[in-house]
This record gives sequence, C-alpha cells and structure tokens, in this order.
Amino acid sequence: MDALEDIATLRAALAEREAELAIARAELTGALLLIAQYKAQLYKLRRMQFGRSSEALDEQIHQLELKLEDLEENEAARVAAARRVKADQPDRERRQPVRRPLPDHLPREEIIHAPQEICPACGGTHFSKLGEDTSEVLEKIPARVKVIRHIRPKLSCRACETIIQAPAPELPIEKGRPGAGLLANVVVSKYLDGLPLYRQSAILAREGIEIERATLADWIGHAAWWLAPLAQLIGAYVVAAPVIHTDDTPIKVLAPGNGKTRIGRVWIYLVDERPWAGARAPAAYYRYSPDRKGERPRDHLANFHGVIQADAFSGYEALTRQVGPPGTNAPRIMHAACWAHARRKLFDEFERTKSPIAEEALRRIQTLYAIEADITGKTADERQKIRREHALPILAELKSWMTEQRRRLSSKTGLAKSLQYALTRWDALCLYAEDGRLGIDNNPAERSMRMIAITRKNFLFLGSDAGGERAAVIYTVLQSAKLNGLDPEAYLANVIDRMAKGHPINRLSELLPWNWNKAEITLAA
Repeated sequence: MDALEDIATLRAALAEREAELAIARAELTGALLLIAQYKAQLYKLRRMQFGRSSEALDEQIHQLELKLEDLEENEAARVAAARRVKADQPDRERRQPVRRPLPDHLPREEIIHAPQEICPACGGTHFSKLGEDTSEVLEKIPARVKVIRHIRPKLSCRACETIIQAPAPELPIEKGRPGAGLLANVVVSKYLDGLPLYRQSAILAREGIEIERATLADWIGHAAWWLAPLAQLIGAYVVAAPVIHTDDTPIKVLAPGNGKTRIGRVWIYLVDERPWAGARAPAAYYRYSPDRKGERPRDHLANFHGVIQADAFSGYEALTRQVGPPGTNAPRIMHAACWAHARRKLFDEFERTKSPIAEEALRRIQTLYAIEADITGKTADERQKIRREHALPILAELKSWMTEQRRRLSSKTGLAKSLQYALTRWDALCLYAEDGRLGIDNNPAERSMRMIAITRKNFLFLGSDAGGERAAVIYTVLQSAKLNGLDPEAYLANVIDRMAKGHPINRLSELLPWNWNKAEITLAA
C-alpha cells in the first residue's frame, strides 16, 4: 500500500508540475507575441517618414522602448527560472537576440583558465596542447575620478643662491581644480545626456567627492567662455555655405523678478553636403533668442547669400524679399520649403478622417521620396538630372490633381487647409527639383534639434537669456563634433586643454572638428 501511495503522490506532483509548466509556457508565448507586436510597431515608427510632430514621434518610440525593455527583462527572468526547473525548454522559447561581435577597438584583458595539472583518468602530468576555446565577455569598469598632483620643485643655485622653479601649469580654470577631461564630462553630461548639475553633484557624491552644484555651474561658465571663439568660427563657416538648413525650437527661460518662465527660442543653421557629395564638412551653428520675431533669423543670416531650407515661418519667407548685391535683381536669399511639413499635415488629416484624397496625396508624395532614396550620395549634377527627368513630371501632375481636389472642398475643412498649405508654397516646395544641392525636406535640421527637445525635459528651464546664449555656444561645438564622427567628450577635453595652454588665436581653425586629428582624439579618450 505504501508503494502505491507513493506512486500516486508522485503522479499528482508530476501532473501539478506539468500544469505549472504549461501555464509558464502560455505566459511566455504571450510575452513573446507581445514583444513581437511592440517590435513591429517600433520598426514602423522608426521607418515612418511622415506623421505627427517629430517630438511626438520620439515620445512614442521612447514609450515603446520602455515597454520592450520591461517585457524582455520579464522574459529573461522566466527563462532563467525555467532553466533551473527543466533544462530542456524548446529553443523557440529560449530565443536570444542576434549576437554581434564585440568591437575591435575595445581594449582586451585576457584571463587564462588553466585546467588541473594531473589527469583525472590516469594521474599523468604530461600534456600536449590540442587547441583552446575563447569566449569574450563585455565588462564595464566604473568611471574613475583621479587626482593629478602637479609638483614644482624649488631649486637654489649654490653659486649665487638664485631660486628657480618651473612655471605653474596652465589649467582651464585658474586656481580651479577640474582638469579638461572632468570639465568636458560635466558639459557633455548636461547638454548631450540631459543630466542637470544637481544630479551630477549627487553622482559625484556617491564616489565620495563633494562638489556643489554652484561649483559645477561655474565650471560650465568657464567652458563656454573657452568655446565661444570656436563657436563663432563655426558660425562664420556655416553662413559662408551656399545652402543651409534652418529650424527653431522653443525652450523655457526663467523670467527675472517673478519666478515664472517665458518661452525663448533656439535656432539652428546647418550645413550638410554629404547627400550630394559636396566638399564642405558638416557643421551646426546654434543661436539663442528671447523670442521668435522675424528679425532674429534676419540678423543671424545678415551675411548669408544662398538658399535656406526651412519650414513656412513668415520670418524666413520675409528674407527672400531682400535683393542681392547692387546691380542684380536676384534675391539675396532663396527659400526652399520642406515637403516633410506639407506631407505631415496631410498625414494628420488622414489619421483623423481616413480620407481617400489624403491617402492618395500621400501615395503620390511617397513616389518623390522614393526617387530621393535612390540618388542620395550622388553628385549635385546627377541629382538634378534625375529629378528633372523623374520628379518634375510627378510634381506637375500632383499640382494639377491637388488643385482639382481643392476646388471640390469647402475652405473650412481640414483637408482643404492641408492641400492649400502645399499649393500656396508650391514654387518653394518644387525648388529642390531644379537644384541638386537641395534636399526634399528639412529633416537634417530637425534631427539636430532633437537632442534639445530631449534634454530640455530634464533642464525644466534655462536660468536666463545668458544661459541660452551659453547653451547655443556649447551645442554648436558638440553637435559639429558629432556630425564629423568625433567623440564629443574627448574632442571637447582636448580643445579646452589646448586653449588653456595658449593655443594661438590665429590658428584657431586647427581646432575645428573637420580639421582635427582623429588619432589624437582617440589617444585623448
């Protein structure tokens, strides 16, 4: 009887375990399906070339990534627990992400795990090597803050008792404690990574280093002072280009006296000739203003002659009414409008009403973007030739079709307004098709504005207009470094160090990102 009872107990336990396992498999399958669904949504959002504002799109992507992180962490925990209970889980349930090789540039540390020196089978002690198995593990060494002691011995001449001593080293902040590397880290952490100074102070405190927020703010001010001439030089370089992208974004600024905030603006003027194989290196020039008056871009672009790619802000359109040098009738500045803005309005209307007219307009505009995908990287002449052959006929048909649809619609409808937006700016929207140097939209400038849109959520607000101007200087240098493929923190540390050590002002151009020795940046990092 005891044996029969034991068998029954074991069978009941086995049935219970199989039921638990079935439930776990069902939960895991559901999690995998949900992860696949979220990944599909994320892929669609990232590929989406039109839609709501770019900031809204970024927010959706951010939220989906957070959901995916949570689900994938849950899946990993379930798999780890399941392996302890039953090692023969189906491969489908233990699927791992594709493993890419670790980058070659990372330093390697080798740990040799030697086997025992005595053969467990026969007790022998002589072995011949057959080969070896190697596995690489990516490890993170916590950031280290170190103290560098500058020692200057004093020497006295035995003959004449003259005292000699090496001069004090040039430091970024006179009588200050931060080295160029720490200064660059604080700047990049705030302006690129969105870490406010009070959080950085708390992070340093965890390492036993007490540095007040006010001290970090003083460091930022000194860094901006060093970088101001370099930012000005980048600005002159950008304004001298024949084609620039421009955009602006709001940012809160603390109003003096009442403790409330008002809205300032950060503007960007961007050169990026890579899509048409131009000779100029990419660069970004940021400016701050306390408002969005049309006089702001007029002042920023006072020395510019060429084409701006921008949205439909009236301040940009007013610039095109200024004529060029005396004796010419051509405008000093031409405005190429942005198809992404025109398309976004139609997409919003389609999302809201599912209008077949809006859907057809989007389909036709997409054919223009398909042409652009094929000619990116070709020379300006090649791009112009292909656009005249393929894009101009599509644009002509699109205008006729839009005009006909617009006549049938009431002016009060959202669809009519979306169509009218494009028709009113038709010449500016089509300007790109006649010039291979131009892009179909202003997305390069919008992409360079996203870091401000992200980090301003952590800033809450700028402290003053002077803080806005300081931020513009720092954004100019950091973003230009990124556009040229440099590590912005290493680049910034080396620039500040060189300038502090008396780099000649007449050779300031050597410090521009596109003139920088990348090997030296690697060593500095």
